[in-house]
Amino acid sequence: MFPALHALKPYPMAQLQARKAALAKAGIPIIDFGIGDPVEPTPAFIPEALKAAVPEVSQYPSVAGTPALRRAVAGYLQRRFAVAVDPDTQVLPSAGSKEAIFHLALAVLDPTTGRDGVVFGTPGYPVYESSALFAGGRAVPVVLERDRGFRLDLAALPAAELDRTAIAWINYPHNPTGACVDRGYLRAQADCAAAHGILLASDECYQDLWFADEPPPSLLQERTAGVLAFHSCSKRSGMTGYRSGFIAGDAALIARLRGWRAHFGVGSPAFVEAAGAAAWADDGHAADRRRIFAAKWAVLAEGLRARGIEVLPSSAGLYLWARVPDGDADAYAARCLERGIVISPGGFFGAGGDGWFRLALVPAVDQCRSAVATWP
Repeated sequence: MFPALHALKPYPMAQLQARKAALAKAGIPIIDFGIGDPVEPTPAFIPEALKAAVPEVSQYPSVAGTPALRRAVAGYLQRRFAVAVDPDTQVLPSAGSKEAIFHLALAVLDPTTGRDGVVFGTPGYPVYESSALFAGGRAVPVVLERDRGFRLDLAALPAAELDRTAIAWINYPHNPTGACVDRGYLRAQADCAAAHGILLASDECYQDLWFADEPPPSLLQERTAGVLAFHSCSKRSGMTGYRSGFIAGDAALIARLRGWRAHFGVGSPAFVEAAGAAAWADDGHAADRRRIFAAKWAVLAEGLRARGIEVLPSSAGLYLWARVPDGDADAYAARCLERGIVISPGGFFGAGGDGWFRLALVPAVDQCRSAVATWP
């Protein structure tokens, strides 16, 4: 087997699936806050667009994607962030964001040059680390601290480490903590990355799920040269099973990625891209979903705080990050399971997560109320 497989911990979501299967076998009703796969139906116009685009003859898709999808993405970026991108040279569709994130290191990291580091924050999304290992690079986790707002500050790293870094990942709104940042933070990270020749990559999957008046910014608002932003329809549009997303940013990098990704076999079917184009072209359904997620967060935060559980403040994202009452996240998760409540211990997400647990805003609002009413 590939050596990197031996260095990887079991994927945390697979562990959650096993726990849920055990509950189901025992006949225990489940309220699942584990995996970030919301239960709200996909807006009807999206599957309708997909069905209408299914051809009589199925043919190989293009890695470059359909012009209609790229134009829809460019339109979204203009409306949402006031960022102008060329749909032909600065947008590249992906099969969701996870595969695009994983494949980035395989495409751009050359360990023989000495630039073999992939920097990312922890606790965080496990794919940043696994992508670095599979590409033969060095995973460089940086423990994110609460008193610094769970922000990854590149300038705080040693200059020697920065000069060996090929890719630096940022992710705000943050998974799992829900921490958010402003444009000043993004500007500082972009400036530092540029000074050290680092490709700055921003995982922006939760940008359209905000609870406050101020929507989260995009790295692309600060610059498009030398950076890439990764987006997905999954949470914004309830399309987790469609696997539809995009990469946007530096035109030269996008051109190279288009050539590299042709070898990966990641082109999305044109009918899926038709659904994606419909989703990115419409903002109304995203606003409707945003209100639902905000209501879930408020119900859970109020209910947990009423039980003396500390909840980290957040203004956006798909997750609630809370302090374990007794400090033992695994034992606490087991107690929750006894009541049919599935949570994710913070240790699932790497160093810095101990003593915390994550709730994904997945169950319906009524289920959230039921959960907090019986919370251990």
